[in-house]
Amino acid sequence: MSSTSDEVAAETLWIVYDGECPLCSRFSLLYRAREVARRVCLVDARSHDPLVAEVRARGFDLDAGMVVILGDRFYHGVDAMGVMALLGSDRTLFNRLNRAIFRRPRLARQVYPVLVRGRRLLLCLLGRELIGSR
Repeated sequence: MSSTSDEVAAETLWIVYDGECPLCSRFSLLYRAREVARRVCLVDARSHDPLVAEVRARGFDLDAGMVVILGDRFYHGVDAMGVMALLGSDRTLFNRLNRAIFRRPRLARQVYPVLVRGRRLLLCLLGRELIGSR
């Protein structure tokens, strides 16, 4: 199935993330959605997937944060993390921690920039370029 916006259904949660970032990849794999989203589709922001082009066309900076799409709504950065926190199950310690941070907007807005800087530093240490550098 192609991932164009016409096919983004309300029961599908799309996550556009940096596939070369170990933190982003691990987070995306560990994330589990509750029944609100029947399935989770991961899209590497470095791929040539049409959804990545649509995300960029909408002006989202994928180096500043992942994008989550649910139905026809696009969420970026800290807002994407907030949506994932609300939809995530409490079954794992990881999801409980994610919910504890990102369900609180004030705390999330303090923590998220640190995560973005940490990602940039990690990519630099690994010798990997930012998405926008390509």
